Amino acid sequence: MPSFSPAFRQQLRDLFRWRRDVRHFRPDPLPPGLLEDLLEVAALAPSVGLSQPWRFVLVEAPARRAAVRASFAACNAAALARQDGGRAGLYARLKLAGLDEAPCHLAIFAEPDPAQGHGLGRATMPEMASYSAVLAAHTLWLVARAEGLGMGWVSILEPEAVKAALEVPAGWVLIGYFCLGYPREEHETPELERVGWERRRRVELLRR
Repeated sequence: MPSFSPAFRQQLRDLFRWRRDVRHFRPDPLPPGLLEDLLEVAALAPSVGLSQPWRFVLVEAPARRAAVRASFAACNAAALARQDGGRAGLYARLKLAGLDEAPCHLAIFAEPDPAQGHGLGRATMPEMASYSAVLAAHTLWLVARAEGLGMGWVSILEPEAVKAALEVPAGWVLIGYFCLGYPREEHETPELERVGWERRRRVELLRR
C-alpha cells in the first residue's frame, strides 16, 4: 500500500474543500480524451458486490440537450411557484444550472439489477445499486476538480423526461444530470451560502 505524505493529505483535504457545485462555465471544450480518462477514475469507486452499476451517457445532440433544458425550465418554474413570499425572490435570482454554458453534458444512470455482481449485497438493500452510482459521480467530481474542471449537478429535472430524451433502457434509474467544464471563477464557499440561501452546518455525531 502506498504511503501518503502529510503534504498530500493536506492537498486532499483542500480538494474536498474546493469541490464546488459549479453553474458558471467558460465555453472552452474539454481536451480530447480527458472525459474518458476521468470516467476511468470514476469507475474505481466502490460498488455493491463489485457490480459497477453506473451507466454514463454523454449528451451531445442539440435536440436532446434542448429537451433536457425544457424539462429544467418547467420543473424550475414549478419549484419557484412553491416558494413562500420571503423565499420566492431569492429563489428567482439563483442560477441553478449551467446547461446553456457548459461544454459537456453527462447523465449518470444506475442499472438497478445488473448481472455483474450476482446480486451480492442487494437482496436486503436493492437501493445499493443507485448508491454505488452516486459514489461514481462523487469520484468523478473530485478527479474533475483536481484537473481544474468544475461540475454541476442538475437535479431540477423530471427523470422520466430525461430518460425519454436520451432514449436509455426503461429500467435505468437517473442518478444525476451533470454539467462539466472549466469554471468562470473559483470560490471556496458554496454559491448558495454566498447568496444567503443556506449555511453549512457543523458535523453532529450521534452516539449510542
